[in-house]
Amino acid sequence: MFRHIRSDIQAVFDNDPAARSKLEVVLTYSGLHAIWAHRVAHGFYKRGWFAIARGVSQVSRFMTGIEIHPGARIGDRLFIDHGMGVVIGETCEIGDDVVIYQGVTLGGTGKEKGKRHPTIGNNVVIASGAKVLGSFSVGANSNIGANSVVLRAVPDNSTVVGIPGRIVKRNGERVGDRLDHTKLPDPVIEMFRTMQKEIADLRHEVYELRAVAGKSREPVLEGESVK
Repeated sequence: MFRHIRSDIQAVFDNDPAARSKLEVVLTYSGLHAIWAHRVAHGFYKRGWFAIARGVSQVSRFMTGIEIHPGARIGDRLFIDHGMGVVIGETCEIGDDVVIYQGVTLGGTGKEKGKRHPTIGNNVVIASGAKVLGSFSVGANSNIGANSVVLRAVPDNSTVVGIPGRIVKRNGERVGDRLDHTKLPDPVIEMFRTMQKEIADLRHEVYELRAVAGKSREPVLEGESVK
């Protein structure tokens, strides 16, 4: 127990530059409190005392804003930063040295029984607001981008961004052209470009029809491309 407590506190110092003292960490870090409460709740859960386990879990949720189901299995040195709004489902499994930021959901996708929540590998970072939904694995040393929605398995050493989540980096190599976040396509600009091209095509067709009919026409201004 004391080994776990020491490693949990050290995980805070390893991941949060704002941590200044052990006393501050022990008294004020809600993510740490939620993890310790979960260990108690999980102990009751494994013994079949489900009502007591859920009671401990709900008290922890009320105090910390972090909901961890007593059935979830959590490895060593999990760090939950800030933590408000974090939800971890019953059959979720989390490896060692994982970092989770506020607003993350590790949940299911329906009412199926059995394993229905994700398995998170070692050294995974899940950024703010990300949703990992379903019974699949997120490989070790992977990063899930902020507000991403991950619905299928992620290989080891990958970076995932977007809705739905797409792998943009694997084993240090770019996957497609989406890795450079400064060059991600803007869907609004792309839509305007498409509309402008269609308008230009329609103007050209009208000009040709008028020319065939021998009618005069008003000047048609060519639209400038959207920069």
